[in-house]
Amino acid sequence: MAQAPDATTSAPRGLPKESPRLAKLVSQMAQCSRREADEWIENGWVSVDGVVVNRLGARVNPKATIRIKESANRQPAETVTIILNRPRKGEDGAGEDGRQAIATLIRADNRWSEDHTSFTFQASHLRGLTTAGKLDDDEGGMLALTQEGSVARRLTGGDSRLEKEYHVRVEGELAADGLELLRHGLSLDNVKLPRAQVSWLSEQQMRFVLHDGRKGQIARMCALVGLQVTDIKRVRIGSVSLGKLPPGQWRYLREDERF
Repeated sequence: MAQAPDATTSAPRGLPKESPRLAKLVSQMAQCSRREADEWIENGWVSVDGVVVNRLGARVNPKATIRIKESANRQPAETVTIILNRPRKGEDGAGEDGRQAIATLIRADNRWSEDHTSFTFQASHLRGLTTAGKLDDDEGGMLALTQEGSVARRLTGGDSRLEKEYHVRVEGELAADGLELLRHGLSLDNVKLPRAQVSWLSEQQMRFVLHDGRKGQIARMCALVGLQVTDIKRVRIGSVSLGKLPPGQWRYLREDERF
């Protein structure tokens, strides 16, 4: 950077009609991107006249003295992908839409204790974090949230072919040819469904592997062959598995994992 952070710097003189945003001044001072400036502000690394300001969008007097902690220079801007074991919607306040809901689900205190990735949780990790491959309201399990556009496209793009594996609890009596129909042969809304991998895990639990799915698809498929679904849990997307991640907890995507 052109100027080392931690050096006390005053913003240019001259009052504009509206005070400038702190992020703009930080970006100009440190020769960094606006995204980095926002991250530094959110992480509490920027002070104005001796007071830490961590509110995005804050405007400051251009004559104020702005200081940036030296640690900001050592912390490169990073994008993250998070794996959450989400309870079904309505359980423990679970939800997935909107920044407020994400901030409720992704907190420092419910990060999995066995997450040994090198990331240190920062407030900036919630900024721009979006769900990729949503779960239906009656489904729980693996939910991916990402700041990376390429990951979001691979998970939700129209040409996405990533497998999605579900463990499904059922009740009722399966029709004689039900298993084969579940694998290939059913139609929903007059559209034939593509081939799926379906097998029994136990007397009351089945394994479904789909490449793409409609809202409520698994429950509707099961109803057509005499079964009632009581629970659906997604356990894998592509090569990334939920593993031992407890319900309601989350972890960062590891360096050796790829969607």
